[in-house]
Amino acid sequence: MDKLAIDEEYVDNVIVLKMRGIVDSGTAQFLEDTFNDLVASNTVRIVADLGEVNYISSAGWGIFVGEIKGIRQRGGDIKLAAMHPDVREVFELLEFSTLLRPYGTREEAITAFTTHQNTKTP
Repeated sequence: MDKLAIDEEYVDNVIVLKMRGIVDSGTAQFLEDTFNDLVASNTVRIVADLGEVNYISSAGWGIFVGEIKGIRQRGGDIKLAAMHPDVREVFELLEFSTLLRPYGTREEAITAFTTHQNTKTP
């Protein structure tokens, strides 16, 4: 079974989650626990750097979609960065761009927070 690794880095009052591996039914709980821990500590300005994630299943996308409402209610957001082309294709097919805003790079996503571009809908 492939694994998911998540490294955390704070940049300009934003937490960047550098993810590696795959997000599927076997690893989705780890991602959900990570989001829950962040929300519990009131860390809600989140960039998910997906540059090294090759696959996200429906269970994985469900975690992102399921967490976004509570994070936004606390004044935060999840911004997706550096999606692999195959991951981006599924993201667009599922029309999740109506819920989550993708950015080409993590720097663009961080800048979106620091320039107050974190609107609730893209």
